[in-house]
Amino acid sequence: MQETGDNGGSAHDSVEEPQRVSRPWWLPHFLGRVPIGLDERHVALVGVVALAALFENYDQSMLTAAFKQIREGFGLSQAEAATWFGWIRLGALPAILVLPLADRLGRRIVILVGIVGMSLGTLASGFAPNIESFVAMQTITRTFIVAATATAVVIIAEELPAANRGWGIGILGAVGAFGYGLGAILYAFIEYLPYGWRAMYMVGGVPLLLMPRFIRLIPETRRFVEEREERIAGRRPPSRWISPLAELMRRYPGRILAVAGMAFFFAAGSSPAFGLLSDFVQTTHEWTPASFSLMSLVAGSFGIVGNSAMGWAADRWGRRPVASAGFGLFPLAALGLYFGPEATVALVWVPFVFLLTGGNVLMKIIISEFFPTSSRNTAMGMGTLMETIGAAAGYWLVGGFTAVGTSIAPAVVGVSALCLFAVGVMFFIPETAGRELEETSHAV
Repeated sequence: MQETGDNGGSAHDSVEEPQRVSRPWWLPHFLGRVPIGLDERHVALVGVVALAALFENYDQSMLTAAFKQIREGFGLSQAEAATWFGWIRLGALPAILVLPLADRLGRRIVILVGIVGMSLGTLASGFAPNIESFVAMQTITRTFIVAATATAVVIIAEELPAANRGWGIGILGAVGAFGYGLGAILYAFIEYLPYGWRAMYMVGGVPLLLMPRFIRLIPETRRFVEEREERIAGRRPPSRWISPLAELMRRYPGRILAVAGMAFFFAAGSSPAFGLLSDFVQTTHEWTPASFSLMSLVAGSFGIVGNSAMGWAADRWGRRPVASAGFGLFPLAALGLYFGPEATVALVWVPFVFLLTGGNVLMKIIISEFFPTSSRNTAMGMGTLMETIGAAAGYWLVGGFTAVGTSIAPAVVGVSALCLFAVGVMFFIPETAGRELEETSHAV
């Protein structure tokens, strides 16, 4: 806006200072304020997508928290259960065939279908009569979880400004992590719940009741709409169902290899350390379910700040140094957790969760920025696929190197060292912080 003095003298531009959006009710104070540069539409979008992520994490939290009760219910040893549960993580394999649909049909339809499928699969898992059917139901459920999770990150990445993309994906992970808190609260009462661990899986059906809200508030992303309009106008060739996957392999083989290595090694090293801890402290330190839940809620509430903190740090100092620090320090946290004295478990749990959640956020940020709109969701699926295969491999390694009747601690800590290979991958990727997606997808 130009203002001119009464005497016809010099004019100057009056620049309005950007305003900070007020804190929404769902954003806890310990996760910080909303950054300047975001409007209410951005914040509302992060909130509704994070609500869906909350229930995705709740489903996964049950397998982690109730590992001991589930394996005992099916008559399995620790080593046997670790091997069986490794198969559950392979639920991402079918997802690689589902996620290209989000690059063909849209992000919105895939995340909505993913929420419905995830909820139905969780309900069915609670009725599984044996370990084979339980693993089958959970594997199917993971397919939909992967589809919804990967698409949620892409939605946030495509809709938020470049300067705040890390914060948005970090908050998505932080609020979603409250699903683990919900699981921890219910797990504290597992000995009193009718049907024990099976009752926890009934809560997984709640998102079905919230579907009208998700349908109303989750929009299609602007970037996908523009890309689709270009295809319709003939400026882009029409894509077939598998075209996004073929485009990735043809145009970005180096990036796919880097993403695969980063996701595989961090997941292989971190997943068993996190997923087997509940069983470890109950078997080795004779904790009660309530004790583990209390630690998860109190100490874990400090640890989940890693989602937003590392996302913010990555926006400020870059993806590569922050991710390298997160990946590299994780084995030390695992060592302190599994070999430290019982009295320090809760203290070490804080940096352990901080590095775990922060590392996962950094992986998602990097993958979402590496590829063009036409194949971005497929790329997220490829990363999640390798992450899932890595997690399964980690469980199998722990099960294979743990003799029946012995502690899983040595194998868990040894496998956690695989995270160091993810640090090595950081030397081969470009820095993408603060750059628009159209620029980062073409960076060398």
